[in-house]
Amino acid sequence: MTPSPGRGPGRPLNPALRERRSEEILDVATRLFAERGFHQTDLQVVADQLGVGKGTIYRYFPSKEDLFLAAIDRGLQQLKATIDARVEVIDDPMERMAGAIAAYLEFFADHGNFVELLIQERAAFKDERRPRYFKYYERDTGPWRLLLQNLIAQGRVRPVPVDRILTVMGDLLYGTMFTNYFSRRRASVKTQVADILDIVFHGILSDQERGRSRHLMEARPTRQDRR
Repeated sequence: MTPSPGRGPGRPLNPALRERRSEEILDVATRLFAERGFHQTDLQVVADQLGVGKGTIYRYFPSKEDLFLAAIDRGLQQLKATIDARVEVIDDPMERMAGAIAAYLEFFADHGNFVELLIQERAAFKDERRPRYFKYYERDTGPWRLLLQNLIAQGRVRPVPVDRILTVMGDLLYGTMFTNYFSRRRASVKTQVADILDIVFHGILSDQERGRSRHLMEARPTRQDRR
């Protein structure tokens, strides 16, 4: 008898096939988690929509929680890849920042299901772990920290603590992302980017008023004061 050319018992899947099947599972799971919620999504439904047995899901993801968190990880990795692809062809650092902001907002505008997962993670696991969004954010800010340090050294950005800049910009974008999602994005991404850059880069005060109001900024409460 001629041996079958197919995969024998216990033989590992071809890496490319495994990667493709994993992506298929994550695609379906992301949609179902977004539509039904983490607790209401049964892995049997995921398997049924893929046309596979439930055991196949468990071979890739040991539990529903593992699948859910893998979907979030993939989304955050895709976000980083999207931003990196946008800015890698831009030389001027200020334009790189503008490109990153645009890529960030465009990504979330195109991936509403992923926003739902971020919301659900906080609701389902709020007592167990820090949201993965912030872990990835802190891990990936290194290049932006260096960019801002260089801009300050060149005199193109005020000598403001880099952590303060990153915190304010990060909070602004994070809030804008959720506002867009819940309000169904009343303004276009292009308009929003232009508004953010105008207000953040140029401020709202005239040169005359900026000097007059400097004491207000100097009296700005510290993070410790707010506690």
